[in-house]
Amino acid sequence: MSMNNDLRNGFIANMPIGLSVFTYGSVLGILCVQKGVTLHELIFMNLFIFAGSAQFVMVDMWTSSLDIIGIITAALMINLRYFLIGASLHPLFINSSKTEKFKYMHLVADENWAVTIDKAKRQNITPLFLFGGGLCLLFVWSLGTTGGFLLGEFIKNPADYGLDFAFVAIFTALCVNMYQGGKDILPWMIAALFSVTCEYLFPGKIYIIAGALAGSLSALYLNKEEET
Repeated sequence: MSMNNDLRNGFIANMPIGLSVFTYGSVLGILCVQKGVTLHELIFMNLFIFAGSAQFVMVDMWTSSLDIIGIITAALMINLRYFLIGASLHPLFINSSKTEKFKYMHLVADENWAVTIDKAKRQNITPLFLFGGGLCLLFVWSLGTTGGFLLGEFIKNPADYGLDFAFVAIFTALCVNMYQGGKDILPWMIAALFSVTCEYLFPGKIYIIAGALAGSLSALYLNKEEET
């Protein structure tokens, strides 16, 4: 019963953030129409890739003569952060089999990861909480992308309706929810500094990884300093 509750509770816990996921999913659907991506190709991307930021990059690079290597490389670069996300989830999966890890991790996104990490600090939960959140996000993401695709012929510029801000808004909300006090400020500033600098100096999406690593390592170092 507890495991079933975790699945349900994970789904419900991610519903409030689902509105933003739905909104920027609709932006992706609109972009797909503009780039010539078909509906069934979009559905396959949702099911087998299920990574919003990577899908945006892939659609942005979508042309009649696909640069497969370029698209794969860009998607891998932007998704390297999942190595860090996976490592942070190790305590949650400590009693899970490899099959369970493989099954549940496919539906890990930034949003249900953040909600799960926050919940795990206050309550004992199983990986099904994470998976339930993933199912919620997959559902609203699919609805959003499909709805945006169907409306794509009528909305030529998502920015005119403020839809382009949904992506920024959702990650701002996640950051605020995960803020734990003054000790977070310096690592966040370091992460932001490295991200902006690397975006300016290097092509592609390496700035995402650079910022994540710089912020994580600085937080680790500062926490060790406090303990000694």
